Amino acid sequence: MPRTHPSIINNYESHLSWSANTEIVGLVFELAPKADVSIYPQYTIGLHAWFLDQVRAVDPELSAYLHDGESEKPFTISALDGKLVSSGKQLHLFASNTYHWYVTALSKRLVTWLAQWLKNPPTAVNLRNAPLQIKSCQITHAVTYAELLNSDHEDTIALQFLSPTSFRRKGHHLPLPMPTNVFHSYLRRWNDFSGMPVDQETFLAWVDEHVLITRHQLTSAKVLAGKKGAVTGFTGAVEFGLSKEAAKQPEFYKLFYALGKLAPYCGTGHKTTFGLGQTRLGWSLQATPEVPNVESLLAKRIEDLTDIFKAQRKRTGGVRAQEIAAKWATILARREMGESLQVIAQDMGIPYETVKTYAKLARRALVNNSDSV
Repeated sequence: MPRTHPSIINNYESHLSWSANTEIVGLVFELAPKADVSIYPQYTIGLHAWFLDQVRAVDPELSAYLHDGESEKPFTISALDGKLVSSGKQLHLFASNTYHWYVTALSKRLVTWLAQWLKNPPTAVNLRNAPLQIKSCQITHAVTYAELLNSDHEDTIALQFLSPTSFRRKGHHLPLPMPTNVFHSYLRRWNDFSGMPVDQETFLAWVDEHVLITRHQLTSAKVLAGKKGAVTGFTGAVEFGLSKEAAKQPEFYKLFYALGKLAPYCGTGHKTTFGLGQTRLGWSLQATPEVPNVESLLAKRIEDLTDIFKAQRKRTGGVRAQEIAAKWATILARREMGESLQVIAQDMGIPYETVKTYAKLARRALVNNSDSV
């Protein structure tokens, strides 16, 4: 969502509100540890879990929908925006610094829950062994889908991708902002939550025909992909324009600009509920924050192990083979980093005994691979 820092307040205010017809809300929390602390590289799993726990405490049915629902997820969260330093196998946060954390809600139901929740908000975000005091919470934006559709726009759409962004394609990751992938990502959210759905196939054919990349500046990074696996994603900036013939289909022409304005709220690509795909409007040559070394190393180890385990399975091309390989790789790599099986099981949402079995099988498979080399 947009990195526009509102004025910071000294005390945590709980009287935030918005109009009753609001359908999209963006919040930014200012967080600070009470002392210097270390957190684990996969801490966005903890932020994700903390947010769902907050929902569950007020509305268990909504929490279950957010966790297990088959539709698009009606929220995004960011990673912590601030100074994080790799320290051994962990990331170090400093009591002298503050960290911004962005949360967006994309559906009327979740926006309604947020309004209720903020009447009696918590005082801290509790990451594992690292409580972060909430110093302030501010609304960055509160809009409706109709306002996005009918607001003024520039001739082009410039987007900056602040965290690694990737798309799923034929069972693999695609770390490139191809127009059809980018706008398909936004259209899925639009169709699920706006109440103004558009035929996906027809619109994407129009995008393929008329949406152009007018300039870009990109780099790639390997990062952790939510609860399991790793992904190569891109960061940087891209500008999209339209061909002269695009305006002959005014409905799609108008939707194109609305989806560009939706991007900062819904994020881009997949794993946006774990901090990936954070997006904002506007062109910028300013370098995006680098992925901490410890996270890059862990992501690379998970990817390498996934390739090894997948190659050992008879049906290497199947979705199940990829899923199992990614789980084994994530569990073994995190154990190598010194994490307990209990913590890994909790983060991944897998029973402890299953994680224990997977760890044994992964070690055995790795030994067999070494023997065969």
